[in-house]
Amino acid sequence: MGILIDSDVLILADRRRASLDFSPWRQYGDAFISAITASELLVGVHRAQTEAQRARRIAFVEGLLAALPALPFDLETARVHAQLLAALPRNETIGAHDAQIAATALRHGFPVLTHNGRDFRKLAGVTVLDYPADAPP
Repeated sequence: MGILIDSDVLILADRRRASLDFSPWRQYGDAFISAITASELLVGVHRAQTEAQRARRIAFVEGLLAALPALPFDLETARVHAQLLAALPRNETIGAHDAQIAATALRHGFPVLTHNGRDFRKLAGVTVLDYPADAPP
């Protein structure tokens, strides 16, 4: 059992400079991130405007990477990803990273905790848990 935390939930916590509390979703099991989320968070470190911002982001991201195991985007996940995208109607689009995160969750049988449920719900079979903007961090 587990739950996959979407990048936007973690970025929201960083912007609020708040600690994370996933206890409202503990019935789903341990919290994980995808390797894609790790990359998105690390991009934020590299794009920091100042050294102070970079230092704060490094501390936040490295703390997350130490606390939340990252699930890889491997060949089996790529197969799930391809099926998800192929099943989308031609006029529907979804962000590339969101589709990879969703495929990671589906491959492991985990729901996705996200603040972007609208896009994730476009993908058949993905269980979406909404993280509201006003949720406690």
